[in-house]
Amino acid sequence: MRSIAKFQPYIVSDEIYHGLVYEGREHSILEFTEHAFVLNGFSKLYAMTGLRLGYLIAPENFIRPIQKMQQNFFICASSLAQKAGIAALQETSVAVAEMKRIYNHRRQFMIKRLKALGFGITVEPTGAFYVFANARAFSGDSYSLAFDILERAHVGCTPGIDFGRNGEGYLRFSYANSMENIAEGLQRIERYLDRRSRKSI
Repeated sequence: MRSIAKFQPYIVSDEIYHGLVYEGREHSILEFTEHAFVLNGFSKLYAMTGLRLGYLIAPENFIRPIQKMQQNFFICASSLAQKAGIAALQETSVAVAEMKRIYNHRRQFMIKRLKALGFGITVEPTGAFYVFANARAFSGDSYSLAFDILERAHVGCTPGIDFGRNGEGYLRFSYANSMENIAEGLQRIERYLDRRSRKSI
């Protein structure tokens, strides 16, 4: 990032998962350059999905032009969302810490189970609530595999191809659910893979 920042390009950085970090520390593009537009909000860290409350950090000379553009799309967040945002900033540090502890427990459980099932996880995620797992041991077609898992095991996961060509052969799993549902989903995937392997013998 420092090498890129030397050229002083304007960078748009989606940092909606900022704060949801389980190991190490949080990072921001603003550590490397002031030529950045940082998009963030309350939906992930404060579990406020649906209230549509977000914010933008931008270079000062862009603020007024952005305000003019914004006025043509929306006026402001609802009063309910604004009050909820204030409460989130002032009153939820204990709840957020507990939520992160729970996410981390689910993360560790999911990584361990996916590895045991034969998925490859070269880099363990340290933030957000997703695991990007190499599924090439089962199929090189991530879309077909994800659809087959949905159809036969009734478990939803995202095909890696949705994230570009380099994601092909991977599946993305979310641990933003209850521990019971995660365990059940992984159990269903285990049964599915067992049936699949016996079928191919």
